[in-house]
Amino acid sequence: MTSTQNRFSFETSKDADDEDEYNPFEKRQIRKANSSIGTLIHMVKGSLGTGILAMPFAFKTGGLVFGILGTMLVALIYAHCVHLLVGTSQKACKRSRIPVLGFAETAENVFANGPFRLRKFAGFAKAYIDYMLLVISYFSVCVYLVFISTTLRDVINYELQIDWSIRIYILLTTCVVAFITQVRELKYLVPFSLLANSSIIVVFIITLFYIFKEPVAISNRKFWPELSNLPSFFGTAVYAIEGIGIVLPVENKMKQPQHFLQTFGVANFAICFITILYNIVGFFGYATYGEGTKGSVTLNLPNDELLAKSTQLLAAVAILLTLGLYYYVPMEILWKKIGHKIPERRHNLAQVGIRLGIVVAMMGLALTVPQLEPFIGFVGSIGSATLALLTPIVLDTVYRWPTGYGWMRWRLLKNILLGAFGLFILAVGTYFSLMDIVAIYE
Repeated sequence: MTSTQNRFSFETSKDADDEDEYNPFEKRQIRKANSSIGTLIHMVKGSLGTGILAMPFAFKTGGLVFGILGTMLVALIYAHCVHLLVGTSQKACKRSRIPVLGFAETAENVFANGPFRLRKFAGFAKAYIDYMLLVISYFSVCVYLVFISTTLRDVINYELQIDWSIRIYILLTTCVVAFITQVRELKYLVPFSLLANSSIIVVFIITLFYIFKEPVAISNRKFWPELSNLPSFFGTAVYAIEGIGIVLPVENKMKQPQHFLQTFGVANFAICFITILYNIVGFFGYATYGEGTKGSVTLNLPNDELLAKSTQLLAAVAILLTLGLYYYVPMEILWKKIGHKIPERRHNLAQVGIRLGIVVAMMGLALTVPQLEPFIGFVGSIGSATLALLTPIVLDTVYRWPTGYGWMRWRLLKNILLGAFGLFILAVGTYFSLMDIVAIYE
């Protein structure tokens, strides 16, 4: 038996009642745990970002009626995958009598105790999730640096009639990012997420103000998509809504984790809330601007009014305040890999140095390569589809093997259908990202 199997295997000789009595929630010892409200704020922020501003463009490709139905379908599938992931993790904790498991540890545990032929892949499953989360998270910080700096340059240079280069704004932005990313406790990131959510909501309100200033006419708008536009719609919707990387980290830090998957619990409420917002912005944004709808609806707002310009700054502020949350997950992964190799008396200094060093490295990359987005989009497309959709489905399937699929194996059939949708999104995202990369060099 491998070390992975030794670490996660459970004693099959234990009495079933004894196993049922084990409650992992009662065994968790969490320092500075989050309330359900704090977790809800993190969940909303994990999914609610500037992607909401791209929803009118998604409705432009999908049509008004299909846009609503398609967004609800994507949100429903994503919510189901969240339930699969968290539910599988909680059941694996109970089965193996472990208080808490992270994303990668859940995958390792499920494979280590799964069908015999799959057990050898336990280490690979853990490593894949760990390194994919690291790559996506850290390189996303780099892209966000470029986005924030570009926004600041466009607005400030125009208003003050100066000509500072993008690199100056990258350096200035990095100073703030270096401070935010030093926050290590999820509990202390709640105010940042709250401010970020508030900024996005203000952008949302201002955008709706301008949208409803114009006459909303749906008679000459598309209601249904052309078949060729379906990939673009689903690609935009999935990448806008999903935030799977933070799901287990925030659930693991809850005071009352049993509230996470309840019918009216944290996960369902957060996803319902963002789905309503996305549908409102998408529907009315496209209804107002029609075929002139741009990739970000803020680009359709008047460029000579300060209130309209403020939406760009607020969107940048929202991303800036969210970087601490985005940084939390990869730092947790990285610290687990290297923390034990560092003397305990140097842990604080090491944390400061590592966090600052990574930010500086990302700043250097942002200063060197001006067009990172398509390359990060390529990695993100693969990561989002595999981590948010395919991985929860695979883990649920492996955990239930061979007799846990219900009547006529309906759960297995359902997982196969959802897996096919995940592969479709993977192919779509990868294709369009590759086209963007090719366009750079043409």
